[in-house]
Amino acid sequence: MSAPDPTATGAETATDPLRKERQKSPRRSMCAAVLTLEAITLALTAPVMITLGDIRPAVALSVALGLAAACVLVAGMLRREWAYYLGHAVQVAALLLGFVVGAMWFLGGVFALLWATSYGLGRKIERERAEAFAAFDRGES
Repeated sequence: MSAPDPTATGAETATDPLRKERQKSPRRSMCAAVLTLEAITLALTAPVMITLGDIRPAVALSVALGLAAACVLVAGMLRREWAYYLGHAVQVAALLLGFVVGAMWFLGGVFALLWATSYGLGRKIERERAEAFAAFDRGES
């Protein structure tokens, strides 16, 4: 059991009926969804790298499955702020696969755009929710 947060205000204590709602992160949810879908796409690039890129199977599997595993691991670590930087790095790595498989320029770009949108929109929603909960705590309607 974790210790109570010493910085929590009265409205953020365990008796707060909105506590779980306050802890939800739309940015984490959206970014994790993007990374999960990207993991599937990256795993499926292995056979493409072998056939079209003429890459040795061991190298193609290592790179593709390694990046897919990185996506899944980063998606699980998004509770920490620094994990978003790893997510940015995964987007760069996916784009760089375009040097091996030309289609990854497009697919990597699509996922980078989805990642950036999820990250930016998620931060905006978190900020607006924090303002709304602060207004609620002050008794404003």
